[in-house]
Amino acid sequence: MLDGWARARIDPALNHAGRRLAQAGVTANAVTVLAFVVGIAGFIAIACGLYWLGLVLILVSRLGDGLDGAVARHTQKTDFGGYLDIVLDFAFYGLIPLGFVLADPAGNALAGSVLILSFYVNGASFLAYAVMAEKRGLTTEAHGEKSLFFTTGLAEATETLAFFAAFCLFPAWFPALALVFAALCFYTALSRIVIAGRTFR
Repeated sequence: MLDGWARARIDPALNHAGRRLAQAGVTANAVTVLAFVVGIAGFIAIACGLYWLGLVLILVSRLGDGLDGAVARHTQKTDFGGYLDIVLDFAFYGLIPLGFVLADPAGNALAGSVLILSFYVNGASFLAYAVMAEKRGLTTEAHGEKSLFFTTGLAEATETLAFFAAFCLFPAWFPALALVFAALCFYTALSRIVIAGRTFR
């Protein structure tokens, strides 16, 4: 829901940094992989109960996730780059709740499992919609230049980052926050199904 608003404010800085990295010979795929490695480090920190460190690493990882597209725009965009970006994004999104589950299995396992399920359903609704939109030649730049058709939803990257930050700042509240966010993800998936029903019939 907030991705368009957020991108309008951070894209100029990301594009400037992306141009500098491209001029230095850094590839978009290298940034994508490095951002994911930092995300794995964040997962490990959270699983060990180091929530503040986990938050810092999450923020650095998501900065890298924004930079890879900016680098690609100043070098050469490829289908594989877009594919790699989305696969590692989904892997990252699953790792963070898993980190909280491992940090406190007794307290967090149920809520974390529901949240990961909601990510799975929401991701399926997003990717299936993108496939059908591509098949019909539909395009949008509501989220900037993307390799896939991005549908707007209540729970997007900005909201995910906000909830991940809240998890790290208030780890004792993880179960309640995770269930609230899971509800938002399920609602987003349902809304995409409704939109798909109207668009693809």
